[in-house]
Amino acid sequence: MCRHLAYLGPPRSPAGPLLEAPHSLLRQSYAPADMRGGGSVNADGFGLGWYAGGEPVRYRRPNPLWTDSALPALAASLHSTAFLAAVRSATVGMPVAESACAPFEGGRWLFSHNGLVRGWPGSMAALAGRLPVTELLTLEATTDSALLWALLRARLDAGVPAVKAVAELVADVEAAAPGSRLNLLLTDGEQLVATAWTHALSVLTADGAVLIASEPFDDHPGWTPVPDRHLVHARGGDLTVAPIEVETP
Repeated sequence: MCRHLAYLGPPRSPAGPLLEAPHSLLRQSYAPADMRGGGSVNADGFGLGWYAGGEPVRYRRPNPLWTDSALPALAASLHSTAFLAAVRSATVGMPVAESACAPFEGGRWLFSHNGLVRGWPGSMAALAGRLPVTELLTLEATTDSALLWALLRARLDAGVPAVKAVAELVADVEAAAPGSRLNLLLTDGEQLVATAWTHALSVLTADGAVLIASEPFDDHPGWTPVPDRHLVHARGGDLTVAPIEVETP
């Protein structure tokens, strides 16, 4: 079911959380602690996104994280006020390709989805129908995550605030595909939005920074589990955790 993490704070290298920490994303790619029935290995690609000059930059590959010899030097050379990284365990029937790996990008935004959409693709037909045909024909990948990103990006492009856009997307997908796993991460380099929806998520605030991860990557005592069906928002040193409201039919 994938693993992901995001950082917002003073400039920092992603090398620690990504590769060097005791339970880094690298270790989670082959020895995750809490996949909740979604497999045991995340070997179907990975991605790292960060900000340079205020603009997002991505490095993605369709191979296992542990096979990439270029990444350690790249990660060690970077220092960014925000970054997002993910490792992928592809849902059966979905492509294993670089284009299917998070983070997805649009404008200043970086996005990741940890989970799956139940009943794919039929369950999402009505929601997908809200998008222009050209948008559907040019999806980066034929995956549930890529469609979720297209639906979220449409809301963001329409001026919907990030927190509201993410919460509404989760509510719409849950109504269309009950039981979906919808742990989402979104950043524009200035704020972080994350959801815990039927999957593990933890948050750490320390030294003026916020870290959000599927699993804590070290033994820092400040890691706190995010309650299920809750949304996390971090911006300008403020952190809020609130339930996601979903109307019962």
